[in-house]
Amino acid sequence: MAKVVVAYASKRGSTAEIAQAIAAVLRESGHAVDCDEAGTVAELDGYDAVVLGSAVYMKRWRREATRFLRKHGKDLSRRPFWVFSSGPVGDPATDDPAWTEPRGIVRRTVRLGTRGHVVFGGRISTTSRRPLDRAMVKSIPPEFRDRRDWDRIREWAEGIASGLGVAVPAPSTTAPAVMPMATGADALPQS
Repeated sequence: MAKVVVAYASKRGSTAEIAQAIAAVLRESGHAVDCDEAGTVAELDGYDAVVLGSAVYMKRWRREATRFLRKHGKDLSRRPFWVFSSGPVGDPATDDPAWTEPRGIVRRTVRLGTRGHVVFGGRISTTSRRPLDRAMVKSIPPEFRDRRDWDRIREWAEGIASGLGVAVPAPSTTAPAVMPMATGADALPQS
């Protein structure tokens, strides 16, 4: 069993929900897991492994996540760590293939020895009152406003658990999934 911290930087809660889902899978596999905002993680002493995630806006990671990399870089290079980003929304057919991750983040995490790196789809806030956000919501069909693929997220987290040397049990078919899924776009939690 490993002690793992899943640290995240989220603007409106979507990335936080992904981090919580990853943490849940790691707990199911028997690991001790803390899931915290990246800006609140003071040190990595006591953790055997790290998962770091950030929302991406305007091709940039959130400031808290980039600070985490800078502050803990030396410690990250001494332990297994994985990185994820969340962000793309809208019709996947219109995704820019060049947009996969901020290039500086990729280079930095590779230099530090990341074991894995993935970009998950994101979710757009449908309750924001900001004019730009409201315009984006109107221009994106409802089926593409939340592109988080919970099966893919779970599979990636299972790979981390496997990389830490512990098999992940099959998900329960009687209990609901950990990931919040609302029936209406406005029912999704925003933070």
